[in-house]
Amino acid sequence: MKIMKFGGTSVGKPERMHQVSQLITADEESKIVVLSALSGTTNSLVEISHAMSQSSKSEAKQLIEKLEAHYQQFIKDLLKKESSLEAAGKILQEHFEFLYIILKISFSEALNKDILAQGELLSTKLFSIYLTEAGIDHALLPALEFMTIDSYDEPQVGTIKVKLAQLIKQHGDKKIFITQGYICRNARGEVDNLKRGGSDYSASLIGAAVNASVCEIWTDIDGMHNNDPRVVSKTFAIEQLSFEEAAELAYFGAKILHPASIWPAQYYNVPVKLLNTMQPEAKGTTISAEAGSVGVKAIAAKDGITAIRVKSSRMLLAYGFLRKVFEVFEKYRTSIDMITTSEVAVSVTIDNDVNLPDIIKELEPFGTIEVDTNHTIVSIVGNEIAETKDVMKKLFDAIEPIPVRMVSYGGSRHNVSLLITRKYKEETLQLLNAGLFGL
Repeated sequence: MKIMKFGGTSVGKPERMHQVSQLITADEESKIVVLSALSGTTNSLVEISHAMSQSSKSEAKQLIEKLEAHYQQFIKDLLKKESSLEAAGKILQEHFEFLYIILKISFSEALNKDILAQGELLSTKLFSIYLTEAGIDHALLPALEFMTIDSYDEPQVGTIKVKLAQLIKQHGDKKIFITQGYICRNARGEVDNLKRGGSDYSASLIGAAVNASVCEIWTDIDGMHNNDPRVVSKTFAIEQLSFEEAAELAYFGAKILHPASIWPAQYYNVPVKLLNTMQPEAKGTTISAEAGSVGVKAIAAKDGITAIRVKSSRMLLAYGFLRKVFEVFEKYRTSIDMITTSEVAVSVTIDNDVNLPDIIKELEPFGTIEVDTNHTIVSIVGNEIAETKDVMKKLFDAIEPIPVRMVSYGGSRHNVSLLITRKYKEETLQLLNAGLFGL
């Protein structure tokens, strides 16, 4: 059995859904198809939820009406048979009645999660109606019946595996199963979600739960590129990456795949393929235990970085000093991306400054605190690049005109990271593309 996940742009138009139906019937292998919400839907639902939280019910009503009109037109373009249109109309009525009802009740975080879940529920139900119209045998597996997270918001793979197997067994003669990405139930049994990159995460978790032959992530890009194609004109898709390389790239800015999506596939050794719905013939990128080759593979950039330096000639070398510094970040559940140390200072970077004032306040007893905002981490990723000859020379020769704030080298065999001011990002990516890839 394989997993096929289709993102919002892959199902965002009726003709795209038609194309997806062809892709999922192209072979005889059993498959679970994971769908995101139609492109733009989640953003609309976020706006509706925000308006509700601000008690702007008239604004929320206008947003709901606009979204409903979009879906009414969508089903007219998606379906042909009167019976199918009638079934789809009932689906829309059910979900939009819910959205109108929330205008009469008090807003809460639990209600927010219910609102955000509507996108995936709509896309899968409408796609199921289309498949039925097209005569494609399938079953709809409600993600809310098997996808669960614990009190720490961590997915419970064991529970998912058992519940999913039971659901599939109920449809023993089916070969195609449709389910929602992103949404789940939390430890209290409430509707919740897997946060950022949730549909990719869903696909990876489902792949792990059923021991899939492959987990295919279908988007509008033909694989993971060696550099950011939005910034650099000459890029190419990478054919083979190891799980470690892909995780580094995803964490440090490659938008095609969320970093959380890597670990279930890696832990259960399920290969991941990044493919293009609009160019299904393209090879895309395969992510597996095998790296395929050594040397530099790709460059990624992560914006919104804050650098924090703690200067303390008196305490830095004292026993337990670094532990105390790290405990401050742990207390505020703030991850550290990079770290460098000297005899008199330690510098770290974070990508979440929500608790920055509290963090600074608790660090002040340790020494002088300096904070620099609006930075970017540029990561050069590849298999064993720490041992690859001339990589560091080529790297620093390429960026000779760029002032570098921090360097992280040696912490991973697959990654060299640079901290630069955000204004140098585009120039740095272009210089590295030329210096490391000759493009």
